[in-house]
Amino acid sequence: MSNGQVTIYSDGACLGNPGRGGYGTVMLFGDHRKELQQGYRSTTNNRMELLGAIVGLEALSRACTVDLYSDSTYVVNAMSKGWLQGWQKRGWKTSSKQPVKNQDLWLRMIAAVGDHEVRWHWVKGHSGDPENERCDALAVAAANGAELLEDEGFSGA
Repeated sequence: MSNGQVTIYSDGACLGNPGRGGYGTVMLFGDHRKELQQGYRSTTNNRMELLGAIVGLEALSRACTVDLYSDSTYVVNAMSKGWLQGWQKRGWKTSSKQPVKNQDLWLRMIAAVGDHEVRWHWVKGHSGDPENERCDALAVAAANGAELLEDEGFSGA
């Protein structure tokens, strides 16, 4: 049962791919606003796009109706077009029988979605959407920051 309407914007950035990376997330609930960001020493852009959405969902303390905006077609299509379910049915293989990349984060995404009712929205990046631009700024600042974490799930390959 949903108890609130939350809007989440998320973005990821990578300086080189792979390279230093970061995510930025903006959460809006009524008059409240929360911004999240973190940088990593070595990661990929797709991993940061995923983490931006995941940490926003993980920050919710109760079941909510969520409108989640991302400029990543990878994230939005996987969640809204059945890609994720197909990967699971095929034993974490793509339609071309290749192992699904970032399985650790997709599993975390499944858990993060949990009881939330999430509507996934693609927004064109760098097109003037103020919240998407803010997420990008947070992600780039995090990637350029001094307090970088290890991306434990990134193999470096």
